[in-house]
Amino acid sequence: MFLHVQKAKYVKDYVIWVRFNNGAEGQVDLKDELYGEVFTPLRNPEMFKSFKVDPEIETIVWKNGADMAPEFLYGKIQKTA
Repeated sequence: MFLHVQKAKYVKDYVIWVRFNNGAEGQVDLKDELYGEVFTPLRNPEMFKSFKVDPEIETIVWKNGADMAPEFLYGKIQKTA
């Protein structure tokens, strides 16, 4: 099964809650992942908060062209009770 992000919402700081097409959901802390040319601008909290779920590629994306692979997000998920 291919993983896809179905829903995502901002939690706090650099934490996003995500739900996947396989039913898994939880929080992902991306604080330590924001480095490199495309991700460094996301250290700006307002820019970080501006993500959306792209319906075509089915993952979170930002206006500057940054995106995170669903498999990467799934591997970083912190299950919530």
